[in-house]
Amino acid sequence: MKRLLFGLLLVAVLVLSACGAPAQPAAPSGGEAAAPAAPAAQEAAAPVAEAPAAEAAPSEFHPAWPYSPPPTGHFNTYVTNGMSLSIYQMLMEPSLFMYMWADGSWMPVAGESWEWADDTTLRVKLIQGAMWSDGHEFTSQDVIDSFSIARLMNRAVWQFINDVQAVDDYTVDFILNEPSTTVPRRVLREEAIHSSTVYGEYAQRLRDLIAAGKTNADDEWKNLLQEFNEFRPEDMVVLGPYKIDPASITESQMILNKVETSYWADTVQFDRMINYNGETPTVTPLVLSGDVDYATHGFPPATEREFINLGYRIIRAPVYSGPALYFNHTIHPFEMKEFRQALAYAVNRDEAAFISLGESAKRLLCMCGFSDNMTSLWLSEGVRSGLNPYDHDTAKAEEILTGLGFTRDSDGVWKDDTGARMEFELTVPAEFADWSAAAENTAEQLTVFGIKTAFRGVNFQQHPIDVNEGKFQLALRGWGAGNPHPSFSLETDLSLHNAAASGVGGGTGSIENPGMSFGLQVSTDSVGDVDLWALVKQSGSGGDAAAQVEVLDTIAQAYNELLPQIPIYERYGNNPVPSRFAAGWLPEGDPIYINSPYADSFVTIQILTGQLHGAGE
Repeated sequence: MKRLLFGLLLVAVLVLSACGAPAQPAAPSGGEAAAPAAPAAQEAAAPVAEAPAAEAAPSEFHPAWPYSPPPTGHFNTYVTNGMSLSIYQMLMEPSLFMYMWADGSWMPVAGESWEWADDTTLRVKLIQGAMWSDGHEFTSQDVIDSFSIARLMNRAVWQFINDVQAVDDYTVDFILNEPSTTVPRRVLREEAIHSSTVYGEYAQRLRDLIAAGKTNADDEWKNLLQEFNEFRPEDMVVLGPYKIDPASITESQMILNKVETSYWADTVQFDRMINYNGETPTVTPLVLSGDVDYATHGFPPATEREFINLGYRIIRAPVYSGPALYFNHTIHPFEMKEFRQALAYAVNRDEAAFISLGESAKRLLCMCGFSDNMTSLWLSEGVRSGLNPYDHDTAKAEEILTGLGFTRDSDGVWKDDTGARMEFELTVPAEFADWSAAAENTAEQLTVFGIKTAFRGVNFQQHPIDVNEGKFQLALRGWGAGNPHPSFSLETDLSLHNAAASGVGGGTGSIENPGMSFGLQVSTDSVGDVDLWALVKQSGSGGDAAAQVEVLDTIAQAYNELLPQIPIYERYGNNPVPSRFAAGWLPEGDPIYINSPYADSFVTIQILTGQLHGAGE
């Protein structure tokens, strides 16, 4: 395993140094956590100039992330509309570690180090001397309570672990069901640590239910979950260096003040953060005026050109995911794999990608449910080279439909094998400018091909609800995940909007929420009859990476043949950096930009390590 990791790391370093472009991520490694490389970079930065206290203005970082203001928005960050601010939650309620994609190392945050105590015990040592914003000390109890709430919420990590135990006040053991290479990611990075003074009561009540033999199928558990979903703390208690000022929250912005008692108070360089609310249409003028330091919104190519003309730097880090065309598999002929294959040929995904994001979107070649940047690490060469890229070919698409018994009406619109005209609606989150452009273009292409497709934008908060409830025909939703093991991406593809995976891996399906209704026990020409969900779980189990590659080969071939959804493109960031308020960004080509902008945000890391500082300092 170590030889494999070394070889992958060497390839990544060579690619990075040769072309200055994002290299492939290293495969995840286990063992002691590596110290972050940030201190050296920080030493290379310009020294902070001392200014008289009376003249110094507050040093500010200006991000942009959408949120719902109160009363819809609230401080229970476990549930819908909680104001966690996504990538910036790390600065308030941190995870134990951050992952460095270029070399597979782990940057300590709330955790100090970790190791395998045995094959099924992951032991984490916590930082000591850290205080929460309400004055209580950070200990193992906060970690245990946080994971207890994760269990109440049916988070995916509890499909892989069966207990969390305190060894002492600053050491925690996570007990696995069986050996797994994905559990470090799920434990060390995926779960934020929350304060016991806020959530401890609910955590203890959950543990009491478990001790009494109750499960999530029992009414007592369901009632506690419902009560917790309605729980609204008056304020957020944070461990990180920044805290939302409740009085500052408006429809347009909020202020996060530095917590002077935080463990990281002497490291971070900003006195406060001013977060601007809104999706792309709202945030764009703020970026153009330089009032936003950094934004991850999907800006269309024309807007990006304006940023470049203003001299803004554009960071194009790989996102390892993107939008896909989702089908409601209860609607004929969407349940037919041949029909989905025909659509994959019919849509020019290069065109849709360029119209959406210009240089920051690339159509997938593997079409296997996870990033092209990962396939050389996790698929055998024979399988990878044999996957169908579904190159644009309308003649091939027509041949497939004709073979299914489909015909064209007098106006050129296709009719299915029952004689029904093929007229559908494609929905998309209206505020996502990049996805909207891709959806509109895809609808136009399908219409020209003879599948009459209307395009409709839906509020970005309502759209996933509609899809989960099965209230759609075609929809643009996300595929993949910014995580270094493909099993996370496949979980997203097969469970996030799919009742067939209810109760596992993040599936939220039910009779009331069927999602795309794609069955996971499938028959294929390529690999025979398989249980896709069992394979996804198996792909992250055990400590043998070679065995996992064999399982992923099977999944990739099945996905490539069945196309549960059609990935339109893989997204790369086109994130503008005006640098009006913040300075000190690591240069182009630095390995930190192999990190996803979302999953292990290079911006959050640079704030936490003090690499970023005020532009006037």
